[in-house]
Amino acid sequence: MASNSQAQQRVSGAQVNQKDLKRFKKILEESKRSLLQQARKTLNEEAAFDTDDLPDEIDLASSEYAQSMVFRLRDREKFLLKKIDDALARIESGTFGICEICEEEISVKRLEARPVTTMCIRCKEEQEKQEKSYG
Repeated sequence: MASNSQAQQRVSGAQVNQKDLKRFKKILEESKRSLLQQARKTLNEEAAFDTDDLPDEIDLASSEYAQSMVFRLRDREKFLLKKIDDALARIESGTFGICEICEEEISVKRLEARPVTTMCIRCKEEQEKQEKSYG
């Protein structure tokens, strides 16, 4: 495993400087905070939900469908929270901005578009091509 200074040198070589790292860390932490706040809000709203307040079966079915959609979104957000935590860990370990496949730098523009990414654009495109051929 690379020492912290070696890892920082790799990150610097990945065109991600200390200022960028601080900015990405702030973006990721804010995204995490927002997702957690939204999840708490959903829990509070769902805890207050009472099926007896719905006058008929159609309203109940509609409400259950909406509730199902909310929980599906929450599942996706849980997955995103894990990616955010992983990205924050990579910032701390000095490997943020390094492609997990080819170990080349990930462009700052790509990181700005998707700060949780673990792959450079070339490797991601290759992965998507392979997934299409299997799908």
